[in-house]
Amino acid sequence: MTRLRLANIENDLDISVVVPVHNEVDNLAELTAEIVSALRGKTAFEIVYVDDASTDTTQAELDRLCNMYPELRPIAHDVKSGQSIAVVSGVRAAQGTIIVTLDGDGQNDPRFILDLAQTLADGMPRLGLVAGRRLGRKATLFKKMQSRIANNVRAAILRDGTMDAGCGLKAFPRDVFLKLPVFDSLHRFLPALVRREGYDVAHVDVIDRDRRHGVSKYGLWNRLWVGLLDLGGVWWLIRRRKAIPAIRELKNDAGRSVAHDRDLPAGRIRQ
Repeated sequence: MTRLRLANIENDLDISVVVPVHNEVDNLAELTAEIVSALRGKTAFEIVYVDDASTDTTQAELDRLCNMYPELRPIAHDVKSGQSIAVVSGVRAAQGTIIVTLDGDGQNDPRFILDLAQTLADGMPRLGLVAGRRLGRKATLFKKMQSRIANNVRAAILRDGTMDAGCGLKAFPRDVFLKLPVFDSLHRFLPALVRREGYDVAHVDVIDRDRRHGVSKYGLWNRLWVGLLDLGGVWWLIRRRKAIPAIRELKNDAGRSVAHDRDLPAGRIRQ
């Protein structure tokens, strides 16, 4: 097996592929087969599906796929919480050093997972995010207009250097993501939030595909109007960010007396 070049990191699992899904039962089998085909024998990985309280037979299909693919680790929400919270749940449950996210509708091509992950691994620790940038996007003219408006508004305010925040294909270190604030629409602001933490952001061109089954769960309301409050909040977070200074010990034996006195009875202080 060819492992990712992860410098100074010891972990049996290289990549956790996190896929949030809601009522995507018809896409699961083909997408899972594509992810496994792209990664098996090339890296150590797991697939963490997050079922965001689907009302179709998504959970039954995930149970069936678990019998076929040992790499599969599905989890589920009891109540629908949205894509960002599903991603958060998946990252928290994940065991890999690198997280790669993609949408559950089949439009993100799993063949690009390794490209994003290796680009990230080569740039760590300074690189905190590798975001996909869709070429030849498969969408209606109206949907493209929605994304263009949302991206232009976000880019003008946050200046995050990203013109395709809506691409589901992203790679980032798990520990970096866990430092970020949790809120609805988090997944749309990852470049700005990762830069806020002092990390660099890179982009990789990816090919967009047609949705195979089902319908989009997001529209203009989700992409722009609902996100305006979150956009203002992210802008505030960036403006209020303070640099955290390096910390050094002033006493060489600091902490030794605490460790030495751990066995003292509670409430007693050594004189």
